[in-house]
Amino acid sequence: MSSCSTRVPEFMQVVIEDSRLRPILEKVQSGGRLSCQDGLTLFQTPDILAVGYMANIVRERLHGSVTYFNVNRHINPTDVCVASCRLCAFGKRVRDPRAYTMSLEEVWHRAGEGWSEAVTEFHIVGGLHPELTLDWYCQMLRGLKERFPQVHLKAFTMVEVGYLAQRSRLPVREVLIRLRDAGMDSLPGGGAEIFSERVRRIICDHKITGEQWLETARTAHELGLRSNCTMLYGHIENDADRVDHLLKLRALQDETGGFVTYIPLAFHPDNTPLQHIPKTTGFLDIRNIAVARLLLDNIPHIKAYWIMMTPWIAQIALRFGADDIDGTVVEEKIYHDAGATTSQSLRRSELLRLIRKAGREPVERDTLYRPVTRTETTFTVLV
Repeated sequence: MSSCSTRVPEFMQVVIEDSRLRPILEKVQSGGRLSCQDGLTLFQTPDILAVGYMANIVRERLHGSVTYFNVNRHINPTDVCVASCRLCAFGKRVRDPRAYTMSLEEVWHRAGEGWSEAVTEFHIVGGLHPELTLDWYCQMLRGLKERFPQVHLKAFTMVEVGYLAQRSRLPVREVLIRLRDAGMDSLPGGGAEIFSERVRRIICDHKITGEQWLETARTAHELGLRSNCTMLYGHIENDADRVDHLLKLRALQDETGGFVTYIPLAFHPDNTPLQHIPKTTGFLDIRNIAVARLLLDNIPHIKAYWIMMTPWIAQIALRFGADDIDGTVVEEKIYHDAGATTSQSLRRSELLRLIRKAGREPVERDTLYRPVTRTETTFTVLV
C-alpha cells in the first residue's frame, strides 16, 4: 500500500497506510460528520494507529489532555433474573442456591460499608427479579437518599425499567417518574447489547428489543433524566451491526441530547453459554474506543472502563479517543462473574497514578462531569 502524509500539525507527522482513510482524516480535521461507510472502513482497516490518531484529534479538540474519573460504588441488589441471556454469567434463577437478594437494610448498609473515601455516585443495577416490586425499588432509593443525600443515584438499565413497567402494568414514562421522584438521578445505560434483531434473537431474546431500549432512553431524556449508553461487542456481531448500533445512538442524541457518556463493553465469555467464543483482544478494545469517538460526534464523553479492559489497556485507550477511565467502583460483580480477573476496586490515588502515567491530566468529576474538589474527609462539587 502507498503511504502519504496528510494535513497534520507541523509538530507531528502521521503516516496513513490505508488510502481509504485519507478522506476520513479530512472530515475529522474539518469537523465533518462521518458516514456509515466511514464507520465500516474504520472497523475494517488494518491501520489501527491511524484510526487512533484521528480519534485522538477529536478527543483533544473536546477535552485537551484532561481525563475524568469519579469516586463511585457499584451496588447490585440481586442477581436473580427471569431472563436467560446467553451472554450473561451474572443472572441466576430464584431457586439457584448461589443466588442472592439483598434486603433493603442490606442495600443501605452495603452502600456505606467499609470504604473511607466519600463517594459521589452509587451505580445500581441488578437482575430482573420476579418478586421485587416498583414500590420496593422506590423505597430503596428513598432510603439511600435519606442516608446519603449528597450521593448521585445512577440506577437501573433501560431493561430493568422496561421490566418494572411490564410487572407493574404501568407505562414506562410513569415508572420513570416514580423512580425519579423517589431519588433516581440518572440511568447507567447498560443492557443495550447490540440493537441488531438478528443478534438479539440469539444472545438476549428475553430482553426488551433494541427499539424499546432506545424508546425508554428517549422517554427518560424527555423527563429531564440524563443517561449513559453502551454497546456490547466481541460476541457474534459483525462490523455492520456495530456501526448500525452507534449510528442509532447518534441519531437519538441528535434528538434528545440526553446521553452523557458512551461506554463500549467487551464481551467476557467465561461461565456463559457462549464461552466457546474467544475473548476480545486489546487491539479490538482500543479500536472500539477510537471508532466510537469518531462516529459519536455529539456524545461528549467516551469511557475506557478499566474493570472490563484492564487498567493498562484503559491507559492506552486514553490516546485512542477515551477521556474517562471510570471510578473506584468497589465490588463489581457482573464482569467478575463472567471471568474478569481485574481488581474489583481501585483507590482514588491509584486512579490518579494510572492517568498521570498515561501522560494525561486527571480531573475528578461527579456523574454529570462537574469538577469535584476534595479534602481528606469532604468533597465539593463545583457547579
